[in-house]
Amino acid sequence: MQYIVKIQNLKCGGCAYTIQTKISELKGVSDVTVEVDNDEVIFNCDSDSLVMEVKQKLKTLGYPEETEANTIVTKAKSYVSCATGKLSNHEK
Repeated sequence: MQYIVKIQNLKCGGCAYTIQTKISELKGVSDVTVEVDNDEVIFNCDSDSLVMEVKQKLKTLGYPEETEANTIVTKAKSYVSCATGKLSNHEK
């Protein structure tokens, strides 16, 4: 089943690369795409517990769901994830 999660702090392709890479690593999650213009992460999985796992992973990376608090720590994490994504994507 396809799910769409609206997130905060999504800035660029570096962010998208990190999100796509890290969420794709979760067992049972597939077809991960990131829509930077819409602040959306789209993915397929078979259970609600996996959806919660994806949301938690996004928060850990610095991209909390649109309805959650967006603290300074979370914003800082998103900048680190963004930079990591830019560097990793550039190396390919």
